[in-house]
Amino acid sequence: MTIRIPDFSKTHVVVAGDVMLDRYLFGSTGRISPEAPVPVVHVHETDDRPGGAANVAVNLSSLGVSTCLVGVVGEDRAADSLQAILAERGIVCKFARAKDRPTITKTRVQSRGQQLIRLDEENAASMRGDAMVKSLRESLQGAGAVVLSDYGKGTLSDVQALIKVCREAGVPALVDPKGKDFSRYRGASLITPNQTEFEAVTGVCASDDELVSHARQMIDDFEFAAVLITRSEKGMLLLEAGSEPVFLSTQAREVYDVTGAGDTVIATLAGALASGQDLPSAAALANVAAGLVVRKIGVAAVTPGEIRVSLHQRGQGGRGLVDLDELHAMVVESRDRGERVVMTNGCFDVLHAGHVAYLEEAKSLGDRLIVAVNDDDSVRRLKGESRPINALEDRLLVLAGLAAVDWVVPFSADTPADLIARILPDVLVKGGDYTPDEIAGAKEVLQNGGEVRVLSFRDGHSSSSIIDKLRD
Repeated sequence: MTIRIPDFSKTHVVVAGDVMLDRYLFGSTGRISPEAPVPVVHVHETDDRPGGAANVAVNLSSLGVSTCLVGVVGEDRAADSLQAILAERGIVCKFARAKDRPTITKTRVQSRGQQLIRLDEENAASMRGDAMVKSLRESLQGAGAVVLSDYGKGTLSDVQALIKVCREAGVPALVDPKGKDFSRYRGASLITPNQTEFEAVTGVCASDDELVSHARQMIDDFEFAAVLITRSEKGMLLLEAGSEPVFLSTQAREVYDVTGAGDTVIATLAGALASGQDLPSAAALANVAAGLVVRKIGVAAVTPGEIRVSLHQRGQGGRGLVDLDELHAMVVESRDRGERVVMTNGCFDVLHAGHVAYLEEAKSLGDRLIVAVNDDDSVRRLKGESRPINALEDRLLVLAGLAAVDWVVPFSADTPADLIARILPDVLVKGGDYTPDEIAGAKEVLQNGGEVRVLSFRDGHSSSSIIDKLRD
């Protein structure tokens, strides 16, 4: 399966559920307390992070998804801290402030990469769901998916009403469940238990066939459209109603901390589904994201750039439009695999057969081809006020779709000299009647031991001639 990273910036997802603040105290340990047989931790850093449903929202925001978070917090400093952190990430918070309960706060004491103790502040009593239903209904405009993040803290005590609101609006409701009664999530579009949670409901599954059988039964019993079971080192199982099971192997090479991994899975799923991907493609993308987040300490998130680099490491993707930092990371990975990197640049305003032939010839000089593209302002400076004909975004997308092109990166200067000096390709290519000393970036490439090549354009093809014909 080819894994594609969608344009998350055009999607909107609503998250509703148990909002928490995760507080980390980092310190060093060197002695045991004289008061009790416990280590003494000298705290030197405190870090507040969104947790629970708030971490799902952060994961969505990190992907570039427009995100709204609905939940309940206390009237306390923890709520103020949490809302400030989320606002900095561009997340719209629709919080009900409760006088009779604190903001759920989990304090973890960490030393030498290990969690020593966790302290929880919470009141898990059920609450009336009227305010949640009202806030969710008001937030659904433009939403491509809703995540219901249940940590068993009472916020989703009336989860059926929330699922009903989603179904009436035609918006998929994805549930991260809690507890042994999955009937309370009846009618959800997707449920994402881990295998331990799943087997707590269905009983232990001795084989993959039994796991699939129990998942089919759950879909039938509770009217789910699909079930995604995360299976730790065994990867994931996706089962849609009426479809064959899809087993996804684990993507994690190293596991440091699984805290919040389920949040990453459901957030990536929701973002991908909201962007128009089908469920198997969205699950494959979520599997990659989960493999990345478990390599981080504590509650964390991943970015499209990290996913793209990870795909590139495994030769599964990582092509297309990138920014400079992403490009640099992928070039490093490419070289680690012994690949030869080729780079060229230009305006590529009206793409034609000559361009395609030129890019194919450039690609033949190595394993990976980078195309740096002038932005609109630099094209105007070079070609005149009537150019470009096609805007930068359109030119980038067309180039990224060519088989010969691996990565496309824009630049705003008149020449890509600085960009080339940062990347230092193995082969720098330019088309036309240039000599190597006239090519921007050639000096740096040659000094680095690289090669500079000049290729001829195909006769009878040019953007200018095509534009002149259209004008005539």
